[in-house]
Amino acid sequence: MQNDRVGLGWRPELAAGIFDALDQVDVLEVIADHYLDAGRRQWQALKLVGRQVPLQIHSIALGLAGAEEVSAKRLDRVARFVNEVGPEAWSEHLAFVRAGNVEIGHLAAPPRTKASVEGAARNLERARAVVGSMPLMENIATLIEPPCSALSEEAWIADIVSASGCGLLLDVHNLYANAVNFGLDPLQFLAELPLSRIGCIHIAGGEWITAPGGEKRYLLDDHLHDVTQPVYDLLSEVAARATQPLTVILERDGAYPPMPALLEELRRTREALAAGRRRQQA
Repeated sequence: MQNDRVGLGWRPELAAGIFDALDQVDVLEVIADHYLDAGRRQWQALKLVGRQVPLQIHSIALGLAGAEEVSAKRLDRVARFVNEVGPEAWSEHLAFVRAGNVEIGHLAAPPRTKASVEGAARNLERARAVVGSMPLMENIATLIEPPCSALSEEAWIADIVSASGCGLLLDVHNLYANAVNFGLDPLQFLAELPLSRIGCIHIAGGEWITAPGGEKRYLLDDHLHDVTQPVYDLLSEVAARATQPLTVILERDGAYPPMPALLEELRRTREALAAGRRRQQA
């Protein structure tokens, strides 16, 4: 891969539009959890899609940053899917999704401590051993600062990358949402991340919600709205700082606009990347 790439999250609702616009879609990202219980026919169909455009696999429910050892059964299911479809990369989240056999049903931020760094590194090594490759790990959005944390989010992420050797899936909208919700500087966040370890980037849109009592608003990462200018600006900043080719995936999980509107977002994504690259070369 020599150039920056821009693509979409694969959703059945968008399939017809994607196939009509393959000349404008460089890569597709498939949600693993949507297909783990599917039959081999659907897996084979994804392989056929992969012959036309590169695929990446995105897992949701492994809980690799949880305090508990990741389930071998869950890893086996992901491994079978990844090895059958043959993507160029796969990814997961720096989050926990269960504890004490209770399924949270949400990507939750664990306490950012030395212990959680070590636990994530152990789980990532188990994932690598079972699946055959290390996943890229994604920073998540949270509306609650995890209690008992001793590390900043960016230091915690950097420590996990260092301890495990994993790559980073940088979600720029999640970064932006956490920055505005907790009064952080997103540029300082970027400065403390190992940007050379970025293997993929997510962008998305969100919605402002009001906390109970109406005293504060929070930006919710819901993947149901258009990407906003601050997210494009942060993407340009990443492109100005990172030297490796970047792959950017536009996530949309509902309230789908007409395909031309999504293609316009891809165009703006390419413009943001190009603007950052020009700054880098200046």
